[in-house]
Amino acid sequence: MSTGHRDVVVAGLADLRERERVVVEVDGLELGVYLHAGEVRAWHNVCPHQGGPVCQGKIMPRTIQPLRDDRKSAGPAFHPADRNIVCPWHGFEFDILTGRHPAHSGVGLRPIPVRVEGDEVIVTI
Repeated sequence: MSTGHRDVVVAGLADLRERERVVVEVDGLELGVYLHAGEVRAWHNVCPHQGGPVCQGKIMPRTIQPLRDDRKSAGPAFHPADRNIVCPWHGFEFDILTGRHPAHSGVGLRPIPVRVEGDEVIVTI
């Protein structure tokens, strides 16, 4: 009996490195595939806020608020490694690796199972 799921090659790993992400359509389903910190993730291209094409948004460093030695704010800065996906419609942000919104733990992107075999990036839909 079939589970109805199938594997689809959506990119070569080398292509993903150059572009940091690809947005593809498979059987009418749009998804974004990202490579960050040696990890590959795939997300539905739908923002949970109002349905915007989140995977077509910018990739930005996560904003942080470092403290000086006197424990007062040193002003806004960017995290050296963490990256967020920014929805192009309303600016909602999501961690590339977890898909979670930084301020609302219950809000996040819908993951798609993804793996790398050899040089191929494969999703299961």
